[in-house]
Amino acid sequence: MAAAAPLRLDARSLLQAVMRGDVALACIVLFILAILLVPLPAWGMDFLLALSITSSILILLTALLIKNPLEFTAFPAVLLLTTLFRLALNVASTRLILSHGHQGPQAAGDVINAFGEFVMEGNFVIGVIVFIILVIVNFVVITRGSTRIAEVAARFTLDSMPGKQMAIDADLSAGLINDKEARARRKALEDESSFFGAMDGASKFVRGDAIAGLLITVINIIGGIIIGVTSHGLDIAQAGDVYTRLTVGDGLVSQIPALIISVAAGLLVSKAGVDGAADKALAAQLAGYPQALGMVAACAAIAGVLPGMPLLPFWSLAIASGLLAWNLRRIGLQKVEAEQQQKAADEAAAATAEETPQAALAMDEIRIELGFGILPLINDVQGRRLTDQIKALRKTLAQDLGFVTPPVRILDNVQLGSDQYSIRVREMEVGEGRLRLGHLLAMDPSGRGVTLPGDAVKEPAFGLDATWIAESDREEASFRGYTVVDPATVLTTHLTEIIKEHMPELLTFAETKKLIKELPKDTQSLLDDVTPTHISWAGVQRVLQNLLRERVSIRDLGAIVEAIAEAAPGNNDLVQITEYVRAKLARQICAQHKAPDGALPILTLSLAWEQAFAEALVGEKGERQLALAPTKLHQFVADIRTAFERAAMTGDMPVLLTSPIVRPYLRALIERFRPSTVVMSQNEIHPKVKLRTLGQV
Repeated sequence: MAAAAPLRLDARSLLQAVMRGDVALACIVLFILAILLVPLPAWGMDFLLALSITSSILILLTALLIKNPLEFTAFPAVLLLTTLFRLALNVASTRLILSHGHQGPQAAGDVINAFGEFVMEGNFVIGVIVFIILVIVNFVVITRGSTRIAEVAARFTLDSMPGKQMAIDADLSAGLINDKEARARRKALEDESSFFGAMDGASKFVRGDAIAGLLITVINIIGGIIIGVTSHGLDIAQAGDVYTRLTVGDGLVSQIPALIISVAAGLLVSKAGVDGAADKALAAQLAGYPQALGMVAACAAIAGVLPGMPLLPFWSLAIASGLLAWNLRRIGLQKVEAEQQQKAADEAAAATAEETPQAALAMDEIRIELGFGILPLINDVQGRRLTDQIKALRKTLAQDLGFVTPPVRILDNVQLGSDQYSIRVREMEVGEGRLRLGHLLAMDPSGRGVTLPGDAVKEPAFGLDATWIAESDREEASFRGYTVVDPATVLTTHLTEIIKEHMPELLTFAETKKLIKELPKDTQSLLDDVTPTHISWAGVQRVLQNLLRERVSIRDLGAIVEAIAEAAPGNNDLVQITEYVRAKLARQICAQHKAPDGALPILTLSLAWEQAFAEALVGEKGERQLALAPTKLHQFVADIRTAFERAAMTGDMPVLLTSPIVRPYLRALIERFRPSTVVMSQNEIHPKVKLRTLGQV
């Protein structure tokens, strides 16, 4: 067995370990803790005090320049480290003052001596007063205000979290944002709550630091006088002067960085709701009202001529404020004038461009006309706006059916009732209904009817029994299991069914060409081989319209084009080409109509009816029609209704399964009295699909 290699730790590997961020931070914390125990020389104290002052200035400037408080989420940790660092320096300076204070003013280092001489001006009473004032400013004013702002911000942020989270989930469900954006918004929400919660606790560090600095100063003065008199033979006056001078200098050196960081904390917590750096935000908001600056200039000018007031400073401020107000007003007038000129130019351009007869012939593909009483749905600030719901609807339909529907134009129509709306496709009215703002439409899924007080109506999209109930009855309706929707959702649901019903008309020739051009080049080349020799572009459009007519998605356009390219040569019957494409989309069609248990519920067409329909087909290939005797037609309608009503009693929504030959003609017949019934052929049943037979027609 080989001997284990000896553990070697050279200087280079040690340096690399220390250079790592986590190790370096740990070393810094350990060094700060060591200062509490290990005596420092005077030159080391000078260096660390200079580091404390410069680091506090860096923190203040960072708080001023950031655009958003969440850009400085490390501030609570920085606040803890700087507070611990200052307290460690207080302990180290106390050790130096009490140990070597009898040696002279420079016993604790040049920095403490310089502060003592400069601020106190040779009189320690002045230093004591300045020190007490700094402590009062820091503790009573800045720290107390920052603490209160942090408490309120933390409380409001935590209280608003559920509502913000629900808003994110609602936008995600409506399709207004994707999963990535939702995760980013949730992360920002978590960071915001964590930051303000941490700031609520971290602000107590600054407050405790101010109290600790005051107590340390008092202890140093009393302890220094006792040590100077008893241990070093100084008289009380001499000991009081020396140790008070050093202690107050030390307190000033500690309080100034503490005051700077307190200001930084106050700026950071009070920056919530302000966008941009502090200088730009303050300049934009304070300079936004030239009238205020003009009044300031007038007040300063009046104050300058009052008896005993110095004229020069007040009039200098008055002139500066007046010039700034005049300049800001001039800039504002120029901006307004430029906007008016641009507006006039736009209006002139619109007036010059006269409406041509061709423009007058243009029509809206989809249009919603609203009565004046329900116009607030467009700009509803309390709930989801109608425009947002329509935007989400278009996105959902594009994912479900394979192409983007035309934009929906919303207009007011004074000829409609105040609560009435109308839906038009290509200028033709295809749906209408009434809405009641401030109410909710309740429906009973069990079909027994809504028993709450309200106006009984028919739901416009599906014709179900419904009731308009008051907003206050929402909880009661939900408790009873009713389906409750707001007016905007009622209109959007109706629009959804209208668009699905008229989807073939909305798939224009231009839209078909656009969809084909977005396919990969190799797939397009397949279609180029058969168009226009075997099938025209209009024929491709017709096949896609046939699929959409039965609500078969054309999103897998590549597979559809391949199927058309296979079926088109030698076959000019678009109905049969469509059937071939449907067979190629068997997996998709079966998955679309599966039951919750994963099986495809079916009702099969009996052999007698299969034979009757096959014999009723007349005409040549490509022009076939169904000619069924009226008596048989009525009998078939009755059989279909009976079979599907029986299946509905068990909660199933089966498809009708028939042969490929009669399927398109059978679907055209059933569409007239049961448009929601799905008719499939045996060729459209995927081999891997599990079937559940419910009966036979």
